[in-house]
Amino acid sequence: MTSISEFIVRKDNLGEGRVETREAPALKDGEVLAKVDRFAITANNVTYGVVGERIGYWKFFPVAEDGDGIIPVWGFADVIESKHPAIPVGERLYGYFPMASHLVMAPTKVTDKRLFDGASHRADLPPVYNSYARVKAEPGYEKSMDDDRMALFPLYATSYCLYDFMKDKNWFGAKQVIIPSASSKTAIGCAYAIAADPNAPRLVGLTSRRNKASVEKLKLYADVLTYDEAEKIDASIPAVIIDMSGNGYLLGRLHKHLGDNMKYTSNVGVTHYDANTMGADFIRERSEMFFAPGHIQKRTQEWGPGAFEKQAHGFWKEAALKSRDWLIIRREDGPDAVKRAWADVYEGKTPADAAWVVGF
Repeated sequence: MTSISEFIVRKDNLGEGRVETREAPALKDGEVLAKVDRFAITANNVTYGVVGERIGYWKFFPVAEDGDGIIPVWGFADVIESKHPAIPVGERLYGYFPMASHLVMAPTKVTDKRLFDGASHRADLPPVYNSYARVKAEPGYEKSMDDDRMALFPLYATSYCLYDFMKDKNWFGAKQVIIPSASSKTAIGCAYAIAADPNAPRLVGLTSRRNKASVEKLKLYADVLTYDEAEKIDASIPAVIIDMSGNGYLLGRLHKHLGDNMKYTSNVGVTHYDANTMGADFIRERSEMFFAPGHIQKRTQEWGPGAFEKQAHGFWKEAALKSRDWLIIRREDGPDAVKRAWADVYEGKTPADAAWVVGF
């Protein structure tokens, strides 16, 4: 029998995690057992936990105990056992996995290049999370970019969605884009996309004193300010805010400072999860949570299947190669490495220029 190790957290205290081991169930006809090779842990995964109840992230990989949950991650896995006629042992998959050593999957909608996990509990969840790439069939698949893909593709895909969303809305009439938590990887990806568009508004990055120098080195932002300098932003220029921080106090300050010139705020991440409460000055009627899968579904309906993903994939690959100039991948294996990586990211100790790639 195969043993499955899972990293389980308390939903009301994400910093409290433990590894549990159980026996893998016998496969039913049509199922496969995938051994999770490695996965990335970034602030994006913290967001999955913080908004897990609201968005439904806890539903992907349910556990028996009430109050417990498994944080989803992006990674690679290899099929080690199969009772599905179209999925052979040795198939390599990229997609959405539990923070675990194995996953039992029920492949459906199988094509040469991808499949969906048709497990019943995932039926009503966003398709983008249920879709897995059969990477050996991908044209131009480069195993040397696996780490980049795990650490950056989910983030830079969101970055590109944000850019495309804002462009589609004509930037809400804004002439400047303000990005709090400008050192976060999703923010950097967004800045890559915006800076490459000569018709996009100017970029203003907000970051901590600790990260200001590294953000300036990217040469993507017209201005880089620290959080305590937020009021130095020119409030006479119409602005949109793409917020990666979830810091309600900071957003309230910005909204009050900009007033009527705060045209729209897109709430994306919660790197400052401990400040995730919006204050009295937060302008709710011009703010909205951004959900990248929803934007992808919209573009799929407008452009047809695969068209938007092709653009986003091209952007991701180019941006990932640029990111090698500054990104450090921390690779470790074993249950203790998984626990250590999660604690490091959750507690905000991972430097902005680093990312964890781990596996059991």
